[in-house]
Amino acid sequence: MYRFSNTVIGFLNLFTLLASIPIIGAGLWMARSSTTCEKFLQTPLLFIGFIILIVSLAGFIGACFHVAWALWLYLFVMLFLIGALMGLTVFGFVVTSQGGGMDVPGKVYKEYHLQNYSPWLRKRIKDPQYWVTIRACILGSKTCANVITWSPYDYLTKDLTPIQSGCCKPPTACNYGLTTMTQEADCYQWNNDPNLLCYECDSCKAGVLEDVRRDWQKISVLNIVMLVLLIGIYSIGCCAFQNTKRAVSDYPHGENRMYKVRPRWDFYWWRWWHDRRHQLY
Repeated sequence: MYRFSNTVIGFLNLFTLLASIPIIGAGLWMARSSTTCEKFLQTPLLFIGFIILIVSLAGFIGACFHVAWALWLYLFVMLFLIGALMGLTVFGFVVTSQGGGMDVPGKVYKEYHLQNYSPWLRKRIKDPQYWVTIRACILGSKTCANVITWSPYDYLTKDLTPIQSGCCKPPTACNYGLTTMTQEADCYQWNNDPNLLCYECDSCKAGVLEDVRRDWQKISVLNIVMLVLLIGIYSIGCCAFQNTKRAVSDYPHGENRMYKVRPRWDFYWWRWWHDRRHQLY
């Protein structure tokens, strides 16, 4: 049991060290792609891959070779990751608490409105720099390729994803007949051109946010599981760190670390005084 924690930490970090190699490889492979969505994921993948590589290497060296400073660095980064993941999980639940679709009478699908989502998400999605990238991703994925060929009957019987509902068709409330009634702003953004459609509509942005909201809620649940796992690994890492310090500072069985051949300068004087006191008394 004395080396059990070191062994566990060593094997765990060896596994994550090997796992970081395909992550970095995927990031480098995406650099060759001309697709905007894949390039958008390149930087996060490379960053995560290199962080996992460095942290795993520090934990592996510290646990297996009893390098105390490497284990200290590993535990410091792990504590930072636990705090960051905890904050991200709480933030994710708060941000995604608002939103959701609204039923459309006589339709299977739902429609989404931008004002129903949190102010932070609305601010991010309205940023032109972000929206240009997201819009290019939607166009590249050909999400609307099948929807634009639907018949009126298909709209009554088939379901739509949030992005298809917001980006591939005008809002159901729009009336393109001879009318002078004021309509939603998205009704005037609609265009039959396959490269335009309703990609500039607020309903399209709301559909993207609904997809983000659903994915973020799933990730938040996964983050809770990861938090429990990281806290357990951190506890084992603390035991391994204590073992490493003990291996450096104490005298393990079977190892002779004596470096002084002669006693200290006051040894003979103290021994003489001890003997004289016994003779007198």
